[in-house]
Order: sequence, then C-alpha cells, then structure tokens
Amino acid sequence: MPLLDHFHPPLSDERHWEGFHSKWANTLVDELNENLLPAGYFAEPHVHAGARVEIDAATFLGESAALGPRVGATATLPAFAAPTLVMPLTFGETFEVQVIGTEGGPRLVGAIELVSPANKDRPETRRAFALKCASYLVQGIGLIVVDIVTHRHFNLHDEIVQLLPDGKSSQFPGAPGLYAAAYRPLRRQADEQAEVWLHELRLNQPLPVVPLSLTADVCLPVDLEATYLEACRKLRLVRAG
Repeated sequence: MPLLDHFHPPLSDERHWEGFHSKWANTLVDELNENLLPAGYFAEPHVHAGARVEIDAATFLGESAALGPRVGATATLPAFAAPTLVMPLTFGETFEVQVIGTEGGPRLVGAIELVSPANKDRPETRRAFALKCASYLVQGIGLIVVDIVTHRHFNLHDEIVQLLPDGKSSQFPGAPGLYAAAYRPLRRQADEQAEVWLHELRLNQPLPVVPLSLTADVCLPVDLEATYLEACRKLRLVRAG
C-alpha cells in the first residue's frame, strides 16, 4: 500500500485528514490490544484538537454552573486576588496512542504520536510537541513519532533532540519532511541513553515496521504499513481485497 498524500488534492478535496488520523490511531490501538500487547498492558487512543480548557468566568469569580451545587458546600467559589502575571501558553493538538502498564497501578509506558499540521505550523507549537516527546523520553517511556504531513516541512525529530543532551549529534540526516522515528530509552549501568530508529517516508512507498519499547525487555514490532492499509480500507480510501 503506497503512502498517500492526505494534505493535497485530489485526496484533500474529498476527505478530511483529521478523520484519517483518528481512524489510524484507533487501528493502531486495535492492533496493539488484539495482537501485540502481553498481559498487563492495554492501549487506548487520545485525540483532541486545540485546548482542553476554556475559560468560564463564573467558575473563577462566582457561581459555578459547570460544577453544580455540592452537598455541604456553597455554590460560590472563594474570591482570589488578581494573578501575579498572565503568561502565554500553547496547547498542542494530539493524535496519540498511549500504552498503559497495569502492574503496580496504571502508568504510561509507551506512546505513538501521529503528527498533525498544527504540531508543525508555528515555532511555539513545534516546541510544545517536542517538549511533550522529550518529557516522555526522560521518563523512560518508549516513543514512536510518525509524520506524514506533506504541506509543512519541519522535522520534529530534530526539534525533540535539541531539548536533550548532545542533541546536535542526533539530528535526522537530511531532515526529511516525512518520516517515522522510534525511541527506546535505556539505562546501561551508569549510562542513560536512547536507541533511535529513523526512517524517511516517501509518497507512493510502503511504511516500515518500527519498534515500540515498553520496558527494557519488551519491545513490540508495530507494522505501520499494515495498520495504515487497514485504516485506508475502513475509510474506503482503497478497495478491500
């Protein structure tokens, strides 16, 4: 199945890229839960566009219709002093698969990030995406980043590694606009490091199988090609069979 261009005509005139990204994320979740993850793990999709929070003046200043009345409490919130300052903040757009380990309580152990146009459109959104991914790595969380966005040419792998020690030596050769990158955080004796697999992607070419690390001993083969094809079939972008 060749990689399609979801962001330029003719396909972009007929289908919404958001629908495909959502379907691909869910297809990856199905593949992980049904075929790849051992007992003690589960995967779930996390998809949201833009900010998760929207200001409600009533919640902050007075009656809270959103919270509703509570037993033994008034319907108003206490008055607060004016904030010391108001700082700018960027809320990232997310098309993500999260893998949760359940032993000892639920915890995030792996993530697959499908890059969206909004992740690449401005310096602040690129940095927000890179900060999230870098924070996963320094927590020892396995990570895959897949970028098939054809109309914005920034390499977010390079943005991620710039936030990490010795990042310049870990940049993607040629900084391709389309790529898949897999990261396996490891500690070997006194050395903390990440093994990295970099794959340049091309339109009309198949996608690779990449490793998703969950622990030092568990690393799963995620078939991007098979899940991409399945998502395309379910959305009738290609004929079944």
